Amino acid sequence: TVEDLGSKGYRALGVARSEDDGATWRLLGILPMFDPPRDDSKQTIDLANAKGVRVKMITGDDTAIARETARQLGLGTNIIPAAEAFPKDMDPDHVPPAIAEAIEKADGFARVFPEHKYAIVKALQERGHLVAMTGDGVNDAPALKQADCGTAVSGATDAARGAAALILTAPGLSVINNAIDEARRIFGRITSYTTYRVALTMDIMFLVVLSTLFFGFKPLTAIMIVVLAVLNDAPIMTIAYDNTEVAKQPIRWQLPRVLGVSSVLGLFSVVQSFGLLIVGFEILSSPAEQQIFQLFSRTELQAVMFLQIVLGGHFLLYNTRTARWFFLPPFPSLPLNAALWGTNLLAILMCAQGWLVPKLSWTTIGWVVAYTVAWVFDMDIIKRATYKVIDRTAGWQAKLGHIVTQPLKP
Repeated sequence: TVEDLGSKGYRALGVARSEDDGATWRLLGILPMFDPPRDDSKQTIDLANAKGVRVKMITGDDTAIARETARQLGLGTNIIPAAEAFPKDMDPDHVPPAIAEAIEKADGFARVFPEHKYAIVKALQERGHLVAMTGDGVNDAPALKQADCGTAVSGATDAARGAAALILTAPGLSVINNAIDEARRIFGRITSYTTYRVALTMDIMFLVVLSTLFFGFKPLTAIMIVVLAVLNDAPIMTIAYDNTEVAKQPIRWQLPRVLGVSSVLGLFSVVQSFGLLIVGFEILSSPAEQQIFQLFSRTELQAVMFLQIVLGGHFLLYNTRTARWFFLPPFPSLPLNAALWGTNLLAILMCAQGWLVPKLSWTTIGWVVAYTVAWVFDMDIIKRATYKVIDRTAGWQAKLGHIVTQPLKP
């Protein structure tokens, strides 16, 4: 009867009576108790699965109850009793490979003890998984501490709260999906900032070095470099408020990918700036072109380079903020757009009025703006191609891979 009730998700309490001080007992009956999952549990698990997060149940309940509960929640029914999975003398810090593989394949675990919870988390981590764990009791504390993201639920004990990295204040687990989305947005913003910063630093550094080596010309004065730093700070700070795409699958910090994309964008930013510098010297060598572009001196060429680096550097944010085309959603946030266009307009006014930099005609400013805007589209094409190559999704790589993996014909 107890097993039958367990298969339906009921816990059973046996009630007996003794009339000889416990020497013998007479069973009076069985009291079934039902502790159903929260109404939002299945939806929470389904949403987590859709985000690429696999959910495993860990419970001290009987195996039959665990299987029925897992079935109701759509977790799967491969529930392993802890007594069968873990030998009594097993070191939880060194789970044997066979047991670790079984843990990875299991949908859940029943009749677990605190050391089992810790061993499950440790085994999954050693197999390359990032593990989050939820719990509320003292016996959950070791596993919460070991997990990459230990989460104490609402009403948890002080021990669980102290061991956890994240504490939920609202009942239920549905807020976890919001935390996953927000974490991925933050990760996207960090990646955007890193890519942008590396590319822009390469641009300024190589422009100054190459200009000095090849032309003996300083493209930026000391005051220009100071103003550049100030103007760059405003858009950079607003990256924290940008609308970032939420990744559909779990993400990890892939430093070679970030450095690869930022280095390519940085290289072509140098091409953009140094190319304009070469064009500027060509204009200065031709009186006819000087009249067309209204550029007459090397000091004005310095102002041109200052304006190009400000505009090109800020527009580069549109390229680095997403791996998609920059004109597709999610669109830049209002704070980012306001800071970017505000600093760009300020730089244009500085050049037009001669504030801290040599004065430029509106004709020259117009040519620089047109040149820089055209490069925004070029940089996005370069970015998309770089991501495809790095992520091994480029068409030529797929075709080459197909050829290489074809069996040889006799």
